[in-house]
Amino acid sequence: MQKITPCLWFNGRVNEALALYTSLFPNSQVKDISRYGKGAPMPEGDIMVATFELENQKFMILNGGPHFTPNEAFSLVVHCETQAEIDHYWNNLIANGGQESMCGWLKDSFGISWQIVPNALNELMMKDPSKTGKVFGALMQMRKIEIAKLEEAFLS
Repeated sequence: MQKITPCLWFNGRVNEALALYTSLFPNSQVKDISRYGKGAPMPEGDIMVATFELENQKFMILNGGPHFTPNEAFSLVVHCETQAEIDHYWNNLIANGGQESMCGWLKDSFGISWQIVPNALNELMMKDPSKTGKVFGALMQMRKIEIAKLEEAFLS
């Protein structure tokens, strides 16, 4: 059993989030759902808490209302092997109202922050310390990270 489970606070749209997240990542599924009952602070029948897995990692969503909103102080990092994988996650997470940010960061349409990061970034940054500045400089110019541009900066 996983000892620590991230819990994402939502204000509605939990069904949409569960459908999107579990459709994007292999080895993903909704595990358990509990619903609000009569007299609860949210409409009866709405999801109160749901547990789900993304790539076999357990998460929880609490449909807690408008009291708290997500921000960039917490993000989910997705490690990618290929540009196609980066494009897949990036494009699907910003669709339908998500927002691009810088250096591989984005917010999905639910306000959850994600970092879509190629494994090549860390490899290039560690490979030759004298080229770290060039790779970092290229990274700072990007929204969605492009592996080819990182490699080009490394080789220059």
